[in-house]
Amino acid sequence: MTRKIMLQGTGSDVGKSVLVAGLCRLASNHGLSVKPFKPQNMSNNAAVADDGGEIGRAQWLQALAARVPSSVHMNPVLLKPQSDMGSQVVVQGRVAGQAKGREYQALKPSLLGSVMESFEQVSAGADLVIVEGAGSPAEINLRAGDIANMGFATRADVPVVLVGDIDRGGVIASLVGTHAILPGDDRRMVTGYLINKFRGDVTLFDDGIASVRQFTGWPCFGVVPWLKSAGRLPAEDSVVLERLTRGGGKALKVAVPVLSRIANFDDLDPLAAEPDVDIVFVRPGTPLPDDSGLIVIPGSKSTIADLDDFRRQGWDRDLDRHMRRGGRVVGICGGYQMLGSRVADPLGIEGGKREIEGLGLLSVETEMAPEKTVRNSRAWSREYDVALEGYEIHLGKTTGADCSRAPVEIDGRPDGAMSADGRVMGTYLHGLFGSDAYRSALLKSFGIEGGGGNYRRSVDAALDEIALELETVLDRAWLGTLLG
Repeated sequence: MTRKIMLQGTGSDVGKSVLVAGLCRLASNHGLSVKPFKPQNMSNNAAVADDGGEIGRAQWLQALAARVPSSVHMNPVLLKPQSDMGSQVVVQGRVAGQAKGREYQALKPSLLGSVMESFEQVSAGADLVIVEGAGSPAEINLRAGDIANMGFATRADVPVVLVGDIDRGGVIASLVGTHAILPGDDRRMVTGYLINKFRGDVTLFDDGIASVRQFTGWPCFGVVPWLKSAGRLPAEDSVVLERLTRGGGKALKVAVPVLSRIANFDDLDPLAAEPDVDIVFVRPGTPLPDDSGLIVIPGSKSTIADLDDFRRQGWDRDLDRHMRRGGRVVGICGGYQMLGSRVADPLGIEGGKREIEGLGLLSVETEMAPEKTVRNSRAWSREYDVALEGYEIHLGKTTGADCSRAPVEIDGRPDGAMSADGRVMGTYLHGLFGSDAYRSALLKSFGIEGGGGNYRRSVDAALDEIALELETVLDRAWLGTLLG
């Protein structure tokens, strides 16, 4: 029979995604057929699964960790926030509509069938399925119709391990408080807990473990240290951007404006891993740095709304100064659309405005259309004559004079646009910087030697390092039960 375990957090961003990825790699290293699963995810960092359709980037990474093809069934419900009030709802890889918060609460019970169907498909033939929850089961105001945490665990009869983040403080209270407010049937699903992101002498927490046991009766399955290798993995949620700070004194500064609905910002990870590159994620209210050599405008879930906000921040003026100083600009997906002269949404697909003036750095126009392009792609850089590999997730078609200088070919067709002087380019291809050869050529054009490291191999090595560390620190009896 397939063994199953679910990691739920005492809150958001406690490190569940990394722990699931590490456990998947650990199980795979022990020869098990292991698969990840997340019933419901909320993230604009999406990936294209190997069987087509969108899933959360974290589940794509977890499938990589498990050494299995990724599938839309590993993340059957994906919510992609488009505004503070509502999200696009993706079910089993396909857009099913849009819903505001209260509307989605009413919709959730109807999605449970799809979640269970996907869970059965993922479980088929697997020795072990590791499930990741979303947010926290302590959000009991959302318990009715829940499909993300205990609603799923009780329905699928999957035992739960709670994850608490000691780095943010209050971990004992969060564990004990979760125990106190969970309904009895939900509480019985919890078999124990993990402490995550511990720094220093782990024996200093022995009394903490005893206290949690006294209040809850739950055993501790391990105290996980701060996993430095996790920094080499793609981040799942934009919450991580709150913690990113600029470095200093590096050869090339790359400024990335943090759009209100920024999407797939892990496109920048390969550049950030370069020793001579300083990636600066520029928060709202902060100008784009004057000493940037390159500005990258990333993807967006709401191009028109984010372009409006771009101007409110004064970043359009910063961009003009950057261009006058001889700087360069790359726009990816929604960022590419913003670089043109106009973005039109005649059908109101994004909601709000139907048309907006673009930044005018490329002679192109974009019109939104209901058909969504979602595919993995092999590509070629015409600019540097090197192979690329990535994916497309976008609405809209972009046309115009600068498309005659398409910098990229995707599956044999031209994609993107480039200015006559070559200093501004845009493309719909996500994963552009993941090509070691492209990155090397790009950096060389700035006078920097780089791109020598294999980025994908670095991610894979980081997964192995995390797996090894987990095997060292987790309770051996619990691991033995999990790994069989």
